Amino acid sequence: MKSPNRSGTRRQSSEAMFIRLMMLCLIIVSSVAWAEPDVANPPTLDGLIQEALTESPMITSARKHWQALTKVPVQVSTLPDPTMGLQQLTVGSPQPFSGYEASEFYYTGFGVSQDIPGPGKLRLRAKQADKEAEAARDAFLVQQLQVVEAVRETYFNLFYLRKMLDSLRGTQSELDRVAQTTEAQYHVAKAQQQDVLKAQLAQTDVLKDVEMNQEEFEQGEANLKAIVGREQDSADIEIGEITPTILSISDSRLRELAIANSPALQQAHAMEEQSDAALAIAKRDYVPDFNVGYAYQKTGPGFRDYYMLSLGVKVPLYFWRKQTPAIEQASLQKESVLADSYSKRLSVLSDLQNQAIVLRTSDRVLRLYTEGLIPQAEETLTSATAAYRVGKVDFQSLLSAVTDVLRVRQEYFRSLADHEIAVAKIRQTIGEEP
Repeated sequence: MKSPNRSGTRRQSSEAMFIRLMMLCLIIVSSVAWAEPDVANPPTLDGLIQEALTESPMITSARKHWQALTKVPVQVSTLPDPTMGLQQLTVGSPQPFSGYEASEFYYTGFGVSQDIPGPGKLRLRAKQADKEAEAARDAFLVQQLQVVEAVRETYFNLFYLRKMLDSLRGTQSELDRVAQTTEAQYHVAKAQQQDVLKAQLAQTDVLKDVEMNQEEFEQGEANLKAIVGREQDSADIEIGEITPTILSISDSRLRELAIANSPALQQAHAMEEQSDAALAIAKRDYVPDFNVGYAYQKTGPGFRDYYMLSLGVKVPLYFWRKQTPAIEQASLQKESVLADSYSKRLSVLSDLQNQAIVLRTSDRVLRLYTEGLIPQAEETLTSATAAYRVGKVDFQSLLSAVTDVLRVRQEYFRSLADHEIAVAKIRQTIGEEP
């Protein structure tokens, strides 16, 4: 008799537990369904880059300029607008339509004429406009990469300033402890009054550095808002953590990528092709242009109407003063463009090599800081603090250990920011997609 009761009790207990679990699930689901949405996370560096690509007025201006120039080729490759004319000839009187019945010279005429450029001129003008639009497109891509590089550089500098503020506040706390220890040592005649004053001076100096770094941070944040296209009264920009980017590409491969993909070099190449088209147009101007016209003239009653077809040729009679100097001008401009293109190529490759050197050097320097300088400085500070409390080192040694930690951290974060800035400049030079 006891077993069935015990079994029934277990069944009831299981059912009760199942019901409680179901209720708990319903509560969780309802709480999730009715919970307020989470506050959006502040944009990361990638988010700021995407925002700049969408909202930056500099990118928008370059994009619209490029799009505007794409409308030019169809215009310059179209025939000039035809000319329509109305003529009325009277005989014996200035009054319109007089002599209509009496004179065979009276007529009212309507005609149309069309200018026709010489063979190939419209095609060459369209080609030149196409190359100009291509150059504007490459300028737009250059502007995109420049804005992205500016976002990254400003962001990395803000990261450095934020880390410096954190380090300065940490140093401020450390100096507070040093000042308290020094005052305690002074009260028991184990420290001099000048040590207390030096500790207070160091505290004040750090406060000054905090204010100056805060000023630089706020100025950098204002610049970053302008770059991404934000108003100054918008929300503050949060700066996250960064880690060193690993970019394992040889110098020769970097040069190959820059020559093949750099929008700046592609823009220079488009300008070369545009100058070629301009020279071809100047040479084609030796070919005459034409004009074709047709007119109908209505005469008086009893007289036959007139029909007139005309053909005109614009002869380049003064070619030694117009066409020949135009060719010389186009040739000189082409040489100028070629020299500028070569100069730009050398400049791009030089900047790329400089940034590659900075990147390799900063890689080694960052390793020295993380594996040697920072641990050694922190260990020296710990040792100096303990030794000062028992009177084995003087106050100046302790203060020097505190400032050494701050200096080493400052140099590390500066090197880290410079490392990432070098990576950003390399990405811009080789035309990496944002």
